[in-house]
Amino acid sequence: MLIDGHNVIHAWPELVRDHRVASRRHLARTELLRRLRNLQDMSGMQVVVVFDGAKQGTNEEREKDGLQIIYADPGTTADTIIERLVARYAKERPMRVASADGMVRETILSLGAEWISPETLRSLCDSAETNMRARLA
Repeated sequence: MLIDGHNVIHAWPELVRDHRVASRRHLARTELLRRLRNLQDMSGMQVVVVFDGAKQGTNEEREKDGLQIIYADPGTTADTIIERLVARYAKERPMRVASADGMVRETILSLGAEWISPETLRSLCDSAETNMRARLA
């Protein structure tokens, strides 16, 4: 699953509130990543989160057995990276993309990936967290 990180942050009211305040912006990203880790852990699917705006070149982090996080360089958008990844891998494996961007949706659908809205992603995260709590109880 590919996630357009800032796009989802702006679509989830509980995250955009923190994102609008510069001193709290990191909290929105931290919370999104926490929820996506839970989704990955409970679903078994690989989750890749792409954010706009790294300062020097495209940057990537891989958590051990966790999320893959890609930060686009200033000259490239998260949309471009997502579209390139779908173009490269959608023929080899099922891919799902979470974004509210209509152009991204049309492009990835034409390349063979599945699209979901940020709201559907939130529902998947909610279900994963409910299942996690039930397993722990």
